[in-house]
Amino acid sequence: MMKFNTINIHGLKVFYRESGNKALPTFLLLHGFPTSSALFRNLIPLLEKDFHVIAPDYVGFGQSASPSHVDFKYTFENLTNYVDDLLTALNIHKFFMYVFDYGAPIGFNLAVRHPEQILGIVSQNGNVYQEGLGKKWAGRKKYWAHPTKELREKYKAAFAPATIKGQYLGGEKPGAIGPDGYTLDIYYTGKPDYAENQSDLIFDYQNNVANYPKYQAYLRQYKPELVAAWGKNDPSFIYPGAEAFKRDDPNAEVHLLDGGHFVLESHWQEIGKLILDKWGNN
Repeated sequence: MMKFNTINIHGLKVFYRESGNKALPTFLLLHGFPTSSALFRNLIPLLEKDFHVIAPDYVGFGQSASPSHVDFKYTFENLTNYVDDLLTALNIHKFFMYVFDYGAPIGFNLAVRHPEQILGIVSQNGNVYQEGLGKKWAGRKKYWAHPTKELREKYKAAFAPATIKGQYLGGEKPGAIGPDGYTLDIYYTGKPDYAENQSDLIFDYQNNVANYPKYQAYLRQYKPELVAAWGKNDPSFIYPGAEAFKRDDPNAEVHLLDGGHFVLESHWQEIGKLILDKWGNN
């Protein structure tokens, strides 16, 4: 049965979904932007018989605490710290992980820190290669190199309802995506200081790109079993980023699915089957 829990990590409330028998291997589900652990609402029931499933909301997302960026350092390194400390608090020391979008740098940060803890990886539009960066990232790189207040304001368009809805529907067939996911995400953008907090993460994303060689070195050295289940129509993280995994990891398999950035919304059954076929009945 699904449980909805909160835990105090360094004085901040961290929310997480939990399901499955704790005696089974843990599957850590790491969401992206602008969503939350609600992204995995359809996938968790498929996994809970074979795994102990944990899906946290990062600080600043979903039901977790959202302190002002004046009081909290919104960087991917710091978000990783909170996920890392959550796992320690829950006595989880080995796990499979599912990484999507922002979840990729957080998950690969964990893998670089604790390679012995990683049992396997699913990357669903979770990019760690230059080849996977779509056209929009050229503009972001200019912003990172020459940040201005005007550009910071410009990129707040990423939090607009129309943008969020477009991220869900883009690359998908008509009628394939329900409104639940993007409606909930749009609701969370109304939190106090949301735009400023998230703007800090947009600026910090440059450090994730700078860390790509570190993540790739991890793949080459440890060769984890990896399933890249990728929405091939995603304009943000394009599918060559999925194919690049095979260059560094001989244990990587790539599945290009006919969907967009949020392909889990339309292909959760297919992705669940890929996971269970690979690692089920442990």
